[in-house]
Amino acid sequence: MGSTICEAFGQNLRAIRKSKGLSRERLAYASGVDRSYVGKIERGEVNLTIEKLYKFVGCLESSPKDLLPDL
Repeated sequence: MGSTICEAFGQNLRAIRKSKGLSRERLAYASGVDRSYVGKIERGEVNLTIEKLYKFVGCLESSPKDLLPDL
């Protein structure tokens, strides 16, 4: 099971992805990340790298602060 921070990040990623009308598959393709890995991130099962954070930010036309949970 992932940490609370990873779970909150995953919830933020899922919410923004859905608000942009993107499927998990489309986000995965656009960011160059495997679809199953995007699922693991959204479930809070993995701790992603800063590099992947910025790939998602670019695809979602968002900013890192929108994805990062409040502590």
